[in-house]
Amino acid sequence: MSGFFDIPSDLQHSWAGLIGLHLREALLPVAAGLLLALPLALLCGRFRWLYPPVLGVTTVLYAVPSLAFFVVLIDYTGQTELTVMIPLALYSLVVLVPAIVDGVRSVPDETLAAATAMGFGPVRRYAQVQLPIAAPAIIAGLRVATASSISLVSVGALIGNQGALGNLLAAAQKYDRPELAMNAVLTTAALAILCDVALVALRRVLTPWMPGREQAAPQREELLAKGAAR
Repeated sequence: MSGFFDIPSDLQHSWAGLIGLHLREALLPVAAGLLLALPLALLCGRFRWLYPPVLGVTTVLYAVPSLAFFVVLIDYTGQTELTVMIPLALYSLVVLVPAIVDGVRSVPDETLAAATAMGFGPVRRYAQVQLPIAAPAIIAGLRVATASSISLVSVGALIGNQGALGNLLAAAQKYDRPELAMNAVLTTAALAILCDVALVALRRVLTPWMPGREQAAPQREELLAKGAAR
């Protein structure tokens, strides 16, 4: 078992260091994607004609292979974490934008009318009324985007050891050490599970009025189809 955690020195990180790097490269793009998706969803909610083209653009971006993104970006951002994180942030939009839009549209009209009668403007109504009610759908989207991002970080190993735990896959082949590949697969899966559990816990904190069992299962099943492994 000692070889399982014996990380080659040319990777410049310990096992714990690779975990930290993997989480940073996976979670920061999802956070950036959420910050971009929130105003996009607000615009799509106010101008319904805007939603189809926005969804079309995010779908096209998701269809672009990560390696193609790397080739375009590497001249500007070099062989850095940023080159890996930019495509992941764009990929997250194909899940997060529909999740937020669908969640916001599920808010009852009478609730919106009551908020308007209380003097809430569009932005305040969106932030203080629609988003809290849409939290289950948004968290469901975040769960899919996070799992997908954690998986895709490993592709960064193609551009100079920027794949975090994915670097162990290349090292396993280079040094003929299959235990390194097992380490990468098991650790990546464990991170995805732990992050998913954390998001479920966050949903329960944000929506204490909901029962314990998952209420956003239909939305999540649809999002899972969109966020399937590339």
